[in-house]
Amino acid sequence: MDDEEDGFPEWEDRIKANVAGEVRRRRKEMGWSAQELADQCERLGHPIPRNVIANMESGRRASLPLVDVMVLAAALKTYPGSLIFPVGYVDQTQELPFQDLVPTWDALRRFTGEQDVPGHDAGLVPDFEAHADLVSTALAAIEEEERARFTAEAAASPAQQEEAEGRRAKYADQGLSAKYNLRYLRRDLRDNGATPPDLPPALADVDPPEDDTHTTSEERL
Repeated sequence: MDDEEDGFPEWEDRIKANVAGEVRRRRKEMGWSAQELADQCERLGHPIPRNVIANMESGRRASLPLVDVMVLAAALKTYPGSLIFPVGYVDQTQELPFQDLVPTWDALRRFTGEQDVPGHDAGLVPDFEAHADLVSTALAAIEEEERARFTAEAAASPAQQEEAEGRRAKYADQGLSAKYNLRYLRRDLRDNGATPPDLPPALADVDPPEDDTHTTSEERL
């Protein structure tokens, strides 16, 4: 069975060609020789000899380990997905064997999870994205509350003070709500056996003390 009938070698060769072409393009864009790229890979802790890079770029390398793609991307100051699916430099590509060619932009978005694929499990990525949004909301509310408090204290008239106090109370409520939701999201993550992301110092009160089990969440925040 030849490559056209089998499908697998054709797909593998296409992906390797994507990576090889983008590595060569990016390397030349940075003004590096293959040896300079090899030196940078070694500095990152995963040596890839110059001759291996040259063989890859010329299509003579039989395999392309994932760890090499990761280190090459870091050395070239780009992302692994951008080497595999070089948007703007390869119009169409194949995502998997036996599949039709698709726009490289669509393939990259599915590869990174930016575009949903029916039936695919995104794992905890949506939860971590929600966590990041809540952290941003809480920090912004804390900052705005402090700014409104300062404005209220420096107000030149009762009307200005009242307006500033109203804004301070609004942001205080927003911050409390975001921290409340953060606490429950982090609890759910732990209940599922996952480790929540680290919190910034300003939100250190989101996680309750381990022995604090007799008060409500609102009382502990």
